[in-house]
Parts: sequence; C-alpha cells; structure tokens
Amino acid sequence: MKRIAIIGGGISGLTAAFTLEQRRRTGVPLEYVLYESSSRLGGVISTERVDGCVVEAGPDSFLTEKPWAADLCRELGLEDQLIGSNDTERKTYILLKGRLVPIPDGLMFMVPTRILPVVFSSLFSPLTKFRIAREWFHSPASSDQDESVAEFVERHYGSELVERLVDPLLSGVYGGDSSQLSVRAVLPRFAEMEASHGSLGRAMLAGRKKIVYASSGSPRPLFTSLKDGMQQMTNALAARLSAPSIRLGTPVRQLKFKEDGWLVSAAGAREPFDYLIIATPAHAAAIIMQSVSPELANDLRGIPYSSSVTATLGYDHSVRTSLRPGFGFLVPRSEGRRLLAATFVHNKFPHRAPEDRALIRCFFGGSRDEEILQLHEDEILRIAREELRQILGISAEPLFTRIYKWKAAMAQYTVGHLERLDRIDRRLRQQLPGLALAGNAYRGIGVPDCVHSGKQAAEQALFAMGLTSSAAVPTAARSEP
Repeated sequence: MKRIAIIGGGISGLTAAFTLEQRRRTGVPLEYVLYESSSRLGGVISTERVDGCVVEAGPDSFLTEKPWAADLCRELGLEDQLIGSNDTERKTYILLKGRLVPIPDGLMFMVPTRILPVVFSSLFSPLTKFRIAREWFHSPASSDQDESVAEFVERHYGSELVERLVDPLLSGVYGGDSSQLSVRAVLPRFAEMEASHGSLGRAMLAGRKKIVYASSGSPRPLFTSLKDGMQQMTNALAARLSAPSIRLGTPVRQLKFKEDGWLVSAAGAREPFDYLIIATPAHAAAIIMQSVSPELANDLRGIPYSSSVTATLGYDHSVRTSLRPGFGFLVPRSEGRRLLAATFVHNKFPHRAPEDRALIRCFFGGSRDEEILQLHEDEILRIAREELRQILGISAEPLFTRIYKWKAAMAQYTVGHLERLDRIDRRLRQQLPGLALAGNAYRGIGVPDCVHSGKQAAEQALFAMGLTSSAAVPTAARSEP
C-alpha cells in the first residue's frame, strides 16, 4: 500500500486528492492524507448567499478557453451548473481624468484588432492611435531575453497604452505591476505571436477563430462560473473524498526526507509517506521545506506575492437602473485612486442577483497598495463608498456589504520567473524525486491552472510509485498559462 501526503486544501490540493481518490476506488493500492491548516477546504474559493445575491470572496469565474476547470466540473456531475458570462453586455470602461471611457471594440486582451473603433475612441491620443496603426506592419522578431510586460507592450504600442490599459488590466487580474511582471511567464502567447507574426494585432486576428469558437462553431463565453457560486466546485470535490483522509485544522510542522520517502509531523504525530505533494502558496512551502532543502526553500521564497481586498456592496433597483451597461471599470494608477477595479456582478453573470438588486464588487490592494490590508473594514468600506460616489454618483446606502482580505494570495510572475522555475525543477528531479509542487505560484494563477497543476502532481506521484503507466510531466505544476 502506497501512501501520499498532500499539504494544502485549496483547489490544487483538492484536485490532487480527487485524482488519487478516483484511482483508489478502482482498486489501486494507495491511501492519501490531505492536511489543511485552516478549518475549511477550498482556500480562496468561498461563496456566500446574501439577500438573494451570490457573493464571491475570491475568484468569481475562470477563463472558458482553459478547459481544465470546466472538465473537472463535468467529472463532478456539475455540468448543468456551469454558466457563461453575459458577453452581449461585455463592455468595460477605463477611468480617464475622472470619467468612464469605454474600451473600444475589437480589443482582444489588450491587443487592438480593429482600427476604426480605436480611431474614434477618446481613450487614446492621436500619437497612440498612430502607433496602433503602425504596429500592423511590425516584422517578426524573437529574443531569448525575458522582459517585463510593460516593456514588451511599449515597444509595440507606446507608453500611453501601457498606462491606460495594460497596467490597470494586470492590476485587476494579477494584482501586479506591468513593469515587474514577466511577459514570458504571464503572456507567453504574446512572445510567440511576436516571433511568428511581428504584429500582435495581425497574429491575434489569425488565431481568432480558434480562440473564440468551439469545435461546434458556436461562440463560447469568455468566462465560466457556477450557478450557485465557485464554492460549488470545492464543495463537490470535498464530498467525493474519503472523510478519514481529510485533516482540517492540522498544520504540518516539520518534514523529513528519507531514501524511502517522507516523515510528516503534524498534530503531535509523525507519519510515513511514499510521496509528498505540496499545494500551498510558495512562501508557506518555503517554511516547511527549509530544513529539508534550504536551496529549494530560497527559490520558493523568492516568488513574490501580493495581497488583495474585495468589498462587495448590494444596492436596490434604483442604483441598478442608474448604472451604465457593461461588466465594470478599471482604474489606471495615474487617477490617484485606491480602487483598482469594480465589477457590476449583476451584469457579468446570470443567477447572481435578483432583478431588483445591484451587486458591485470593488478591488483594492495589489503590489502597490499592501497597506490597505491593515485598515479596519469600516475604513475600507468608507473608501469604497466614497470612490464609487465620485466615479458613479452613487450616494445611496448599500443594503448589505461584505469585505474579504486575502494576505499574500496572488503569486507575482516577475521577470526571471521561468528561470527560477527551471532551478526548482532541477532540484526536484535531482535531489527530491518524491516531491511534487502544485498551486498558483508556478505556471498559471487562474482556477483552471491550479486544477491542472493539482491533477498533474497526483499523476506524477502515481507514475513515480509505479501505480500507473502514463507519466505526468515531471516539473513544478507544468501547465500552459
């Protein structure tokens, strides 16, 4: 009987445990233990229902283009619970000099693919519009050197597009700074498009049919979620696991690596395992790996994280009718606000709020405003309401509010991230063959990436122990960002 320890009960650790549980039920001789330091499973995925509204504490959806999360939901019997974003209402605004300006049509993840909407937009200056048009004639180019997203995009479109579009978008998605994030780690497709086409606009159009349409030819929504919230997924995963295998409120205190496996010390007991999967944030993994491999711990500790705060405010029908159509807005740093972005949740997805309710979700923090995490919830709410009043003209009292703080939750793939991962992979292969790493610290921060990394870690463990004939890629949570 082979034994596997999984440390961390977020979506990556749960997926790893579920993958092992499926094999166990088919008669594969294995057992696993899932250690989670907190009192609940799911990590940052958490959903509340308040006044008939679905309120997400963490991620509210995942990219449809990445199949792993939706595939997992289907395995769990949740296919009829999957919902797509209301893309007919997918309009997003940028706050520019105190007023909301729509992002022009034809932008595909910050890449302009239609010239006329850009020409008639007030979002960009004439010089930037000229650079966008000129970008169509860029020649293919490639480089072995990593660079920041800001440097890469500025070469194609200029600094204004970085300031007004790219930086606020990445602040909202990654909680990061475009001048620090690695283009090869965060947007590897962009580097590939530059090498193959030169122009990002021409490359994006060339691949548009493949990206936007499924094999059936019907359009796919940009985002996917679940009717009753993202916690449906983690609840379903937890329900499929062997109850005796779950150890809640049980932080791992110490690890010891031996030739024949691992000793895991937790809750005053020490247990032997043949294989170990660590599915915690990298900074937590570094702490428990320090005594085993200081070199690996240093590399893990070198992956920076940012914190985030979300404030969700529920309003009545009068506020809902006063809001602009669309998914919400982004706030460039030059506007001098603490608010990074706001989502009109009732517009983005069905089943999120009754027809007489407005649900606005505000985002704060990121790599530039870690200090907001220290503020009292009342002060965060005051800031949210004041900035919504100034931007949207909302002065009404909210019917309800919810504030969630996530300290050091968003891994930052800074320049040189892939080189760090190469070092980690070498250490795992050469020094610690009985260890796999999973989570958002490595090759993708989204829910699908975490699902994929957890499944691959479990498959890697099964192969290493001779329990399956198919091998996962033996690296730190390898997936396609």
